[in-house]
Amino acid sequence: MIPHITAVRLSGGARRAELPLLVLGPALGTTASTLWTACAAGLTDLFDVLAWDLPGHGHNKGVPDEAFTMAELAAGVLAVVDDVLEQRDQPRGAFGYAGVSMGGLVGLQLLLDAPSRVTSAVLLCTGAKVGEHQPWLDRIEQVRASGTPVLVAGPAQRWFAPGFLDREPGVGSALLHALEQSADEGYLQACAAIADFDVRDRLGEITAPVLAVAGAEDTVTPPSDLGLIAEGVRDGRLVELAGVAHLAPAEAPEAVARLIREHLLGRIEDAGDDRTVREVRDAGMAVRREVLGAEHVDRAASNASDFTADFEDLITQYAWGGVWTRPGLDRRSRSLITLTALVARGHHEEFALHVRAARSNGLTVQEIKELLLQTAIYCGVPDANAAFRIAQAVLEEMEREDTR
Repeated sequence: MIPHITAVRLSGGARRAELPLLVLGPALGTTASTLWTACAAGLTDLFDVLAWDLPGHGHNKGVPDEAFTMAELAAGVLAVVDDVLEQRDQPRGAFGYAGVSMGGLVGLQLLLDAPSRVTSAVLLCTGAKVGEHQPWLDRIEQVRASGTPVLVAGPAQRWFAPGFLDREPGVGSALLHALEQSADEGYLQACAAIADFDVRDRLGEITAPVLAVAGAEDTVTPPSDLGLIAEGVRDGRLVELAGVAHLAPAEAPEAVARLIREHLLGRIEDAGDDRTVREVRDAGMAVRREVLGAEHVDRAASNASDFTADFEDLITQYAWGGVWTRPGLDRRSRSLITLTALVARGHHEEFALHVRAARSNGLTVQEIKELLLQTAIYCGVPDANAAFRIAQAVLEEMEREDTR
């Protein structure tokens, strides 16, 4: 049975329909507002943010008469998203997605069932399978006997990293109160759907870019669960947040907002004129950090002066945001072209930097060697000789770093 899903808009203003749609999914026992509001504050300038509630949770007071599967829940989420897209005059349009725990399971289901609809996804504190079947059945019996209030003590320990409730008692209290107020039957149905969910053998079907975000202190879905997702999908990446347990958007709202922005904007497929200057700049910064490394980019930004700041902005906006995010070539191809051009022009410092970038973009050592042999013919032997010397030094240094 496809359940009815309600959603809340966490962004306002007349301009929101011009922004790309971002859909946020909740963890079991939480609500859209309590889990996502603080994090959404760092997203609404670039996205039209829509967060949905599980049956019997938050604004969603209705509970289905029959149990639902994760696929049926995902269909219900897609239905409410389609309603919003109709209002935006974008029928059956595409959207970005971010979900926590059960919201992450729904994200995986959407990526499998509606691959053309989800442009990219950030899956937080979740797994391709969460826990074993029997503990979920035991929890169902516990709630059936005593109601959701009986669960509050457990999540107070599992949901938050040590010390968080002391630092943010208001946030923690609101989340635990949301759990206590959840309808018993809605919670039970959600537990049953989680118990039956297992897509570990289907991760390879997912083609959209996926950022898996783990909490280092999460005992419910440990980092290894997120690592399995990042390794299993075709285009995945893992980030681990220190000092965070199971509800990352509530525990680290600024960090999660930054990761969502960088991941979704770093993979804008249309680099046309419909993007704002700020969107292009943010996309460029995300790609620049991914290709050149966050340490290098942060150092360049910190060293910028009043004299050089405009030049740094020019590079970020036009080179990285305007060219490197274009869909016509993949990053491997762009690295091949860039290395060749730098050899031809004798830009040795930039060449060393882009040898590292080429390895990050997936080029093998053998492919870099073949490229340099090609440049010996078309750019000149002296230029290629210098490039071989620089590349060998960089690659040896990277090998040493990997063995530390």
